[in-house]
Amino acid sequence: MSLSAGACLEMGDITKAADGLKQTAPPVLSTALKAAPGSLPARLRDVLALDDFERHCKPFLPRMIYQYVAGGVETESAMRNGRQAYQDYGFIPRALVDTSARSTQTSLFGKTYSAPFSIGPLGGAAFVAYRADLALASAARSCNIPMILSASSLIRLEDVIAVNPDAWFQGYLAGDFDRITRMLDRVEAAGYRNLVVTVDTPILGNREHNIRSGFAMPIRVTPRVMVQSATHPRWLLGTVARTFLKHGAPHFENTEADRGPPMMSHKVRNTVARDKLTWEHIAFIRRRWKGPLVIKGIISPHDALMARDHGAEGIILSNHGGRQLDHAMAPLRVLPEVASRKGDMKVIIDGGIRRGSDVLKALALGADFTLMGRPFLFAAAYDAQRGVEHAYNIMRDEIMRDMAMLGVNSVAELNENFVRKACP
Repeated sequence: MSLSAGACLEMGDITKAADGLKQTAPPVLSTALKAAPGSLPARLRDVLALDDFERHCKPFLPRMIYQYVAGGVETESAMRNGRQAYQDYGFIPRALVDTSARSTQTSLFGKTYSAPFSIGPLGGAAFVAYRADLALASAARSCNIPMILSASSLIRLEDVIAVNPDAWFQGYLAGDFDRITRMLDRVEAAGYRNLVVTVDTPILGNREHNIRSGFAMPIRVTPRVMVQSATHPRWLLGTVARTFLKHGAPHFENTEADRGPPMMSHKVRNTVARDKLTWEHIAFIRRRWKGPLVIKGIISPHDALMARDHGAEGIILSNHGGRQLDHAMAPLRVLPEVASRKGDMKVIIDGGIRRGSDVLKALALGADFTLMGRPFLFAAAYDAQRGVEHAYNIMRDEIMRDMAMLGVNSVAELNENFVRKACP
């Protein structure tokens, strides 16, 4: 990416500025914050809820980057409905229950996690926040929650699992048995145990906001992009320049068994033949993959049963955060029907979750676990690993507080009797 012209900075100046940011930026590796609010770093004291991270990030991220994270597809109906669905339910708490022994611990695929939520796959995260995938993975490890690495990440999957041996891998697989085999060989050799296959991206959605804001893939250095970059020096120096200086041009590292093209290249990451992926390929993956297999991007109850019958240990009910098919049904609205027939298969849900109360509503309606994406990426953009750990603490504290008022000691006690539709 050219940093001349609109950026109006010499490379030497950029080097000095990036090194200065390195000295003041929080480290990528640290321990999870457990401090009381009064002892939090000053920059986090105003972050009381997950939405606060987005509010703080919006001014210093270029519009194209902010919209890439925050935006949905076309009218953004699917994204809005994903959040609205949680507002349609109210709680029915139980009184006079001793909840002094409550715990948020939850088991999934043979491992006990500290809370019933996880960090979802976030494509291109390292172009939003410096080395974001490593910050997310490290925070997940210190907090003991799952983190799912995206196939569209800009950091090698081998580097991420070295930081967090419990990380999961999410693949965008083509309907090509040879390419699938070579990709699975690579993921297995790296040591990943849990594989997530996303099935709702046969082609990329119509993200009009990217066109309006100037974002493109590959990135095109237009006058508009240069102006946005130059007027947002924290992102330009702290993420872009720092990445180029220390690691070179970012590549799509994990879309295939071999390294993908640079993010700035005229070659785009390989999306060929994703529209050929079928249940036949899922059956092949199931025979080939020895660990837990999770199918992501399921909305149809019929498809949920198909995933179960094809041997998937879990599904992620998801409309891709409203980034693929506009007007796709909110996952929460189909959750009760899917959960009633899931059998031993685990049901994870994403889309629109921003509060501990959202997590508890999903669990009460039959989910086994929940997943969030955008809030954790904004947290990483705002304060690296420390921000992600603070996001975790906010959510866990909200869940613990709400459990006391609901009258439960374990999330396993939640069921449909604790919630009711608040409107017809």
